[in-house]
Amino acid sequence: MEHCLRIGSGLAGRRLDQVLAELVPEYSRSRLQQLIDQGLVLVDGRTRRRRDKVQDGEEVCLRLVPESHNLAVTQPIALDILFEDDQLLVIDKPAGLVVHPAAGHRDGTLQNALLHHRSQLDRVPRAGIVHRLDKDTSGLLVVAKTLPAHKSLVEQLQQRSLYREYRALVQGVPVAGGTVDAPIGRDPIQRTKMAVVPRGRPAVTHYRVQERFDAHTLLSVWLGTGRTHQIRVHMRHIRHPLVGDRTYGCRPRFPRGADAPLIATLQEFPRQALHATALGCEHPRTGEAMYWERPMPEDLCELLRLLRGPGGHELG
Repeated sequence: MEHCLRIGSGLAGRRLDQVLAELVPEYSRSRLQQLIDQGLVLVDGRTRRRRDKVQDGEEVCLRLVPESHNLAVTQPIALDILFEDDQLLVIDKPAGLVVHPAAGHRDGTLQNALLHHRSQLDRVPRAGIVHRLDKDTSGLLVVAKTLPAHKSLVEQLQQRSLYREYRALVQGVPVAGGTVDAPIGRDPIQRTKMAVVPRGRPAVTHYRVQERFDAHTLLSVWLGTGRTHQIRVHMRHIRHPLVGDRTYGCRPRFPRGADAPLIATLQEFPRQALHATALGCEHPRTGEAMYWERPMPEDLCELLRLLRGPGGHELG
């Protein structure tokens, strides 16, 4: 497929990649820069560099070669779909499902499932996945079904207008809600982990108390940024690690006088107690404000039931 465009006087003297970003807004600037670098953009029949200036009256032609962005195979894995139209797909991801293939998880992922569900997602980077949840975090994910939708959602993430709210059960009892503003980067000692480090990337997490117990607290958490393991790292940083977090947690704590079922559940809870409960974005085509919610899954509900019961101590 080829696009041919004529440069007007208002664009003359500007960089080629900047001009293309205005003339072909359905493609990201990085994608357009790749086309220039690959020699697939001609100005008056000649290749140019991305920083070269264009002139009034020149003809720019882009040759768009169909490209598969995904090496993952398709697999018939069940999806819990809350919403789908021609631009977006909203999934409630269960705990235990890896989002995309990586070392140790070459298949059986959400990306494999998406490619089976809609084959056209093969033309969108990472099958349209623009943000991720950890394997053992459950909850809502939005997926872009087209390149323009992908570009829009990535921009919303960058502008911090894509809303993501979580429920997190943490150890200890924070006095009140607050904000954690602490940079996150690779742990200098254990490189497979993340940590709050002075030269990390800016990271902001907001939280408020939903329910207090004798030794635990249910928090509502929402993100100002989206760093790897952000909520888990920030909660550990303020000494309230997530229940069940084997990477960033600590030894389980028990309420005074906890009964055997509660003690066993806290000891054996198989994952971090974190659920992405709400998601909001602007629709890429219509501009409409979209919002979805999903309640906590059964394993978290059962743990909360035990904490509220006679074996736990709800503080209100």
